[in-house]
Amino acid sequence: MTTTINHFDDTRLHAGPMDDTAPPDPEVPERSSGRRRFSAKYKATILAEYDSLDRSARGALLRREGLYSSLIVNWRRQRDEGPEALARPAGRQKADPRDREIARLKAKVERLTGDLDKSRQVVEIQGKLSALLEQLATDSTAANGESR
Repeated sequence: MTTTINHFDDTRLHAGPMDDTAPPDPEVPERSSGRRRFSAKYKATILAEYDSLDRSARGALLRREGLYSSLIVNWRRQRDEGPEALARPAGRQKADPRDREIARLKAKVERLTGDLDKSRQVVEIQGKLSALLEQLATDSTAANGESR
């Protein structure tokens, strides 16, 4: 028994024609090696062009250049800070090893200061305890009628 489908399939119409004569291209496009870096001149040029365009053309510019609107916001903020801010690389500044050493030493001083305070309190408590025990010993000897 055979079944024949006579209705027209819309999904194949929108998929485009299939061409079996041309072999598919096995080449895989190369991926970027890392984050893109933009020069200050490029940023200024894009900002000037972006600001001169209307809303629909702005989207076309972003698509053409492969940029996000958040980059434009950040670049505007940098431009408002000053021209040298556009040239600054993105991300955190590299940590200075001296700053790391200073932070380590400050933490050590803080810890040692705490230890010293504890030691002083222990010595103070021991002094008070010694005085109290001596007073109790003299009181008990006086109560028993003993003399030293």
